[in-house]
Amino acid sequence: MSGVCLVIGAGDGVGGAIARAFAAEGLEVCVTRRARHLEQLEALAASIREADGKARAFGVDARSEEEMTALFGKIEREVGPLEVVVFNIGANVRFETVETTSRVFTKVWEMACFAGFLTGREAAKAMLPRGRGAILFTGASASLRGRQGFSAFSAAKQGLRAVAQALAKEVGPQGIHVAHVVVDGAIDGVFARENIPDREERLARDAILKPEEIAQNYVWLHRQHRSAWTHELDLRPWSEAW
Repeated sequence: MSGVCLVIGAGDGVGGAIARAFAAEGLEVCVTRRARHLEQLEALAASIREADGKARAFGVDARSEEEMTALFGKIEREVGPLEVVVFNIGANVRFETVETTSRVFTKVWEMACFAGFLTGREAAKAMLPRGRGAILFTGASASLRGRQGFSAFSAAKQGLRAVAQALAKEVGPQGIHVAHVVVDGAIDGVFARENIPDREERLARDAILKPEEIAQNYVWLHRQHRSAWTHELDLRPWSEAW
């Protein structure tokens, strides 16, 4: 592969794994998080370069239309043509509906839905003139159904799913592959290490989603032939109840 992969929301979990996976395929990877996380982001980019990949880090507020427009323009001018854009911001918080303030609801929506809209729009603008590319959105079980304590998160993720569906219908016929990935289950990472007492046992029997395995599915989606594109893919451990 050649070109550029942009990962919006790259941390030490799924986003970082996706960046590493595409770098291993030969794409130059651009990773973003809020500016306050730039040191961690630079460390991720450095680790990719140490593994003979190409990576750059950008501190960006994905909720800012001005910053996102500037980011896409800068990458297209200074790095190369965007072939893959991944939106991977989670914003998972838990509050009972009666305890959810308007500020919390709005912030979660901005992070998990509005930022995804901006990402998809700017990616499509960059890719449409070339008639190729992949725009991949990370969803969750909340994308499909509401749960107690997750009204804000579910509303945002279901909104993101709708954005992905609309975008796919608009730009798919013009050669742009848009896919939505429902990640359903506990994911190994910092949260799992701190909050799942039996993490090691569950990892040993593959009962927790592994970021590296999730990432390989994003690479696979990008590789798909256009005669058999997947729009929605769900990933969960073999043991997950659903």
